[in-house]
Amino acid sequence: MADIRPFKAIRPREELAKEIAALPYDVYNRQEAKEAVTQNPGSFLSIDRAETFFPDSVSTYAPEVYERARDAFWQWVEEGRFVREDLACFYIYELTMNGRVQTGIAACASIEDYEKGIIKKHENTRAEKETDRIRHVDTVGAQTGPIFLAYRSDPRLEELVMDEKKNEPLYDFVAEDGVRHRMFRIDEGYKIQRIQEIFAGMNEIYIADGHHRAASAVKVGMKRRKEKRSHTDSEEFNFFLSVLFPDKDLAILDYNRVVKDLNGKTEEEFLKEVKNRFTLTEEAKDPIRPKDRNSFSMFLADKWYGFTIREEDRSSDPVEGLLVSRLQTLLLEPMLGIKDPKMDQRIDFVGGIRGLKELEKRCHTDCKVAFALYPTSIEELFAVADAGKLMPPKSTWFEPKLRSGLLCHEI
Repeated sequence: MADIRPFKAIRPREELAKEIAALPYDVYNRQEAKEAVTQNPGSFLSIDRAETFFPDSVSTYAPEVYERARDAFWQWVEEGRFVREDLACFYIYELTMNGRVQTGIAACASIEDYEKGIIKKHENTRAEKETDRIRHVDTVGAQTGPIFLAYRSDPRLEELVMDEKKNEPLYDFVAEDGVRHRMFRIDEGYKIQRIQEIFAGMNEIYIADGHHRAASAVKVGMKRRKEKRSHTDSEEFNFFLSVLFPDKDLAILDYNRVVKDLNGKTEEEFLKEVKNRFTLTEEAKDPIRPKDRNSFSMFLADKWYGFTIREEDRSSDPVEGLLVSRLQTLLLEPMLGIKDPKMDQRIDFVGGIRGLKELEKRCHTDCKVAFALYPTSIEELFAVADAGKLMPPKSTWFEPKLRSGLLCHEI
């Protein structure tokens, strides 16, 4: 039974929503974050990445950085840039990108459900990335970036959401990247109860994106439980800010690979080796997009090649059967010597949002070969999580990204 609850949001005034709403903190490096905040000082990124207030000599993880984030956030609340809800509400969060609409329910999910495995994960987290968000959430006293959760579609929720979207939205704006954001508030008691009842009937919910934010929120909650002599499990720190989307609304983009050298091989030697292991389906000067979950394309020496994994090299295992796993096992490790893609500095990852031309660009600058993959499906993600297993790194790329600062949850 999933425990999904309404919450008293801290959110921007309507006329400031577009200015404040920011892409997630982790899509920027430090220089990019600084440039973005310089261009828009009112962006929530100035709170999510408060090191932008300091010279580069100050560590991103210095105590004064998190203190600055806290002070700035609550100053904005005091100044009235944010409003506080008096009632615990659910919210409908709709995003439209390139004509495709996905609609989720913004709510708070339970750290107990995370600990019990009702909220399932499919990725490992890195300690240093967790520590950063733990300190940020704990110091600021609020969760400011929602975790992207997914569930198997339920027609009862779909009907409720579609009916709610007939009302006037709280927010309706198009961000600088062309994504339209609309938000609606659900504050009627019987609707809130109905949503909770439907989610309570679900045995599993999945983290689609935001594993580090989820793990950090849980650890802050556990920390505060220890600090509090007695608690009821109903305190706000026992829940974390989320947006829950039905699987039918979601699209996962490809997450591609570029490699800086050919492991001592010539281009001719490497190409011959790849042709010997996979079935060549196509050659072209123009980009070749993979057609199914067993196909990938390769850019080498200004030419594209399409390949299919042979039947005998496929796997029914939920992890080993993933295209990213097959590429790693059959090509990247044995042919290019990349044993640990998380640590090897010779490999880099390019989100599908950048397009296949970005792979060509990388091969014309700092890389020798690029691989375009067919996207992992949401069904494959569910299968891995249901099996209690983890995906290889950089297996999924979700678009559009949820904006930070639109809804904040005080803990």
